[in-house]
Amino acid sequence: MSNSTGWSKERQREYDGLVDDFEEECRYEGREQEVAARIVNKQRTEYGETQQAQEEDERGESPDRTLPIVDYDTLTVEEVGPRLGALSKRALRQVAEYEREHKDRQGVLEAVEREREN
Repeated sequence: MSNSTGWSKERQREYDGLVDDFEEECRYEGREQEVAARIVNKQRTEYGETQQAQEEDERGESPDRTLPIVDYDTLTVEEVGPRLGALSKRALRQVAEYEREHKDRQGVLEAVEREREN
């Protein structure tokens, strides 16, 4: 099923893979496509890939706009880590607060804590 209005090819592959996995594992019987679409759409929202997020960014209203790391919401844990070393204690606290409120990725929070201890 092509359920990808506005999805990238990567998100489409992710969706197709989830549907296949759910069918193979007999999970969410009869709802495989719905659950896969919800998962992919949640990730699109988290990573600012939705039309609404792009419009907010264009208006300067994206929630990560005030952070000391450019395009923070699009970065993976591995990409955030190296950028933390250049931040002040105050900026590290700001990143940690934002992270807890939005994505709550333990890898980022642990990296921030390590930097704050240095």
